[in-house]
Amino acid sequence: MAVFYELRNTSVVKKGEDRTRDLVARAILENGPATAVELAARLEITPAGIRRHLDNLIEEGVLTAREPFQTSNDSRGRGRPSKVFVMTDAGREKFEHTYDDLAVSALRFMSTKSVKSVSADSNLVKEFARNRAEEITKRAVQILANKKNLTQKSEALAAFLSTDGYAANSHSRKGGEELCQNHCPIAHVAAQFPELCEEETKAFSELLGTHVQRLATIAHGDGVCTTFIPNSKNLNNKRERV
Repeated sequence: MAVFYELRNTSVVKKGEDRTRDLVARAILENGPATAVELAARLEITPAGIRRHLDNLIEEGVLTAREPFQTSNDSRGRGRPSKVFVMTDAGREKFEHTYDDLAVSALRFMSTKSVKSVSADSNLVKEFARNRAEEITKRAVQILANKKNLTQKSEALAAFLSTDGYAANSHSRKGGEELCQNHCPIAHVAAQFPELCEEETKAFSELLGTHVQRLATIAHGDGVCTTFIPNSKNLNNKRERV
């Protein structure tokens, strides 16, 4: 309990540190190599503070420090020049928001357009989300085909989703199974276009052969995407009572 309390009270500070560290990295990404002094002035951070963030980013492999390029005219006999900090290839890969922004822009454009091939009660975004869900179903159906019960199916679906970057797992719960997706590669996009989550849920239902209930999503601010999968016996009992 004491450890949890301490973590809870330091979480806000940690988030602030992470946000500032991201700003430091982005400043180098967008403006090129820079010295600690230049970054401190640009971001209005104390020299001690900027060096702490730079050390952390180097340790994470996001940045690397190197000697600045000099010509013979640059030598002034004033000691060693300040090192410059440069974005590494691994660091650039961490900045994937551009792809997310592009996807959001594409879907937003689609949502404002209509074509003759789209039915009157639908739109391009829904068609796109449905097509994506159908692709998930096509790729996963064979993986779940030989599973004998709901537990095995939900575990197989979790394993399949994990290969797509969702860090998923499945747990048995009273009355059914609980599928948890601990990461969502498209959360930034799905937050603006819930159709993606809706069609994905329908795909889960089709693959598992039963009704499923989405309880939480990362796109809506929850920590985990959670889907409850009732077993058929429990579902039939509910229908009989109705």
